[in-house]
Amino acid sequence: MSVRILALVGSLRAGSHNRQLAETAAKLAPSGVDIEVYEGLADVPFYNEDIDVESGVPAGAARLREVAGQADAFLLFSPEYNGTIPAVLKNAIDWLSRPHGAGAISGKPVAVVGTAFGQYGGVWAQDEARKAVGIAGGTVLDDVKLSFPGSLTRFAETHPGDDAEVVSGLTEVIDRLTDRTTAAAA
Repeated sequence: MSVRILALVGSLRAGSHNRQLAETAAKLAPSGVDIEVYEGLADVPFYNEDIDVESGVPAGAARLREVAGQADAFLLFSPEYNGTIPAVLKNAIDWLSRPHGAGAISGKPVAVVGTAFGQYGGVWAQDEARKAVGIAGGTVLDDVKLSFPGSLTRFAETHPGDDAEVVSGLTEVIDRLTDRTTAAAA
């Protein structure tokens, strides 16, 4: 069975360490697992029920839902903004939660990881992302956690893909997410 994992990155910054983590995860994906780093979260308008209508969902949101609908699982990468989840990631979760009970994320395995500058590596934001995606209908892998503190200094001279702890941790997350996805499909 081939497993399709959609990676959503909570930072829009071009040099984002969380984007680098996501790209590293995509490279580490074993045979039979495809990790797509989603491009286009900046094009998704803030969720508003007035524009989430059958006659025409905005193009950015429609594309996100379409790509997410084809995914078997999700891997979210969250930095921490002012102690919580970045708006762009929360907005993606909101769009993917609709229609209520049948959104593109509903019932699919989700793992949340990331890095941040602070001493805890963004764990507050990652916990908030787990909470939001669980309420949105995703099957959160609460026992799968990975955070890297001190991102600005840790990755100043080293790409996350060249950090042995990152590679080992991401490999384990991918394996556990893949195992949970294939078990759910069986």
